[in-house]
Amino acid sequence: MARVGYHASHEQFAPDALLRLVQRAEQAGFGAAMCSDHFHPWSSAQGNSGHAWTWLGAAMATTALPFGVVNAPGGRYHPAVIAQAAATLAVLHGDRFWLAVGSGEALNECITGEPWPPKDRRNARLREAAEVMRALWRGEEVSHFGEVVVDRARLYSLPDTPPPLFAAALSPETARWAGGWADGLITVTQRRDKLRELIQAFREGGGEGKPVRLQVKLSWAPDEAAARDGALEQWRTNIFDGSVAADLRTPAQFEAAAKFVRAEDVAGSVRISSDLQRHAAWLREDLESGADQLLLHNVNRGQEAFIDAFGASVLPQLRGEGGA
Repeated sequence: MARVGYHASHEQFAPDALLRLVQRAEQAGFGAAMCSDHFHPWSSAQGNSGHAWTWLGAAMATTALPFGVVNAPGGRYHPAVIAQAAATLAVLHGDRFWLAVGSGEALNECITGEPWPPKDRRNARLREAAEVMRALWRGEEVSHFGEVVVDRARLYSLPDTPPPLFAAALSPETARWAGGWADGLITVTQRRDKLRELIQAFREGGGEGKPVRLQVKLSWAPDEAAARDGALEQWRTNIFDGSVAADLRTPAQFEAAAKFVRAEDVAGSVRISSDLQRHAAWLREDLESGADQLLLHNVNRGQEAFIDAFGASVLPQLRGEGGA
C-alpha cells in the first residue's frame, strides 16, 4: 500500500468539492486517502459535515485509491450497521478499504440524546463493537447484550476478506490496550518522543508487526503568513487535549474554548511552514519514527495549491525520486 496519502476533511469542504479534491490528489501522485466521519464541524469557520459513508461510495468508484475512515461504532452508529456498510465497500472494492474505530466525541455522538458515557465505558463499548463487527463479517448470526445490544443480526452480502480493523489512539494507554485486538493503529502527529512512545506502547500491547498509520496535521501555503493565518482560522478549535475535546458537544462550545487561542498555540499541534523542503524533512522523520503510511491533512483552505505543490516537490522526494 502506498506510503503517502491525502486526508479528506468533511468538516471543512462540501462533499462535491471534496470529491474533486481527492481525485486531484490521485492525479498529483498521492497513493492513498482517508476521510473523517463527522456529524458536526468543530467550528462555523469549517462549516461542513457531509456524510462520510455516502461520499466513500462515490470516491472509491471514481478513483483507484485505497481508502480508510475513522468511525465511532456504538454511538450514533450501531456497529451492525457499520459492519454492513464496511462489508459492502469491501465487496465493491476488495482490499482497498480499511476501517479505523475509536471511542468517539460528544460533538458527533450526542445528537441522539443518549447519555455520554465516561471513557472507560466508551472503551468497553468499542471493544464489544469490534467483536460484533468481526463476527458479522464471518457470516455469523450475532446476539449480544452488553454495552452494545444486538439481536439476531446476520450479514448476507460478505466480502471474500473482511476489511482490516484499525484502532484510533491518541495516548500510549489507549494504544497499548488496542495492540491486542486491533489489526493496526492510526494516530496523529505529535512531539517526536511522544509519537515513538505511543507506537512502542502499541507494539508492546500486542501490535508487533501490525501496520501503523499517521495522520499528519500541517498547514502549507505559498507564503508563511497565509500558512499561519489559514491554520489559525480553520484549526484553532482543534488543539485541545482529547480528554477535553471528547466532552464538548457543539461547535459553539469549541469556539468559546478557542476564543483566546493564538497562532503560536496552533503551531504546537500543526506543522506550519511555507517551505516545502522543511515539510519533506518532517515527513521523512515520520516514516523513520515507525509509521508505515502517512495521511496528509493540510488544515487550511488552500487545498488545490497544496495538492499540486506536494505532488510536484514533496512526494517524489519521499519516493526517492528527487524533486525540486
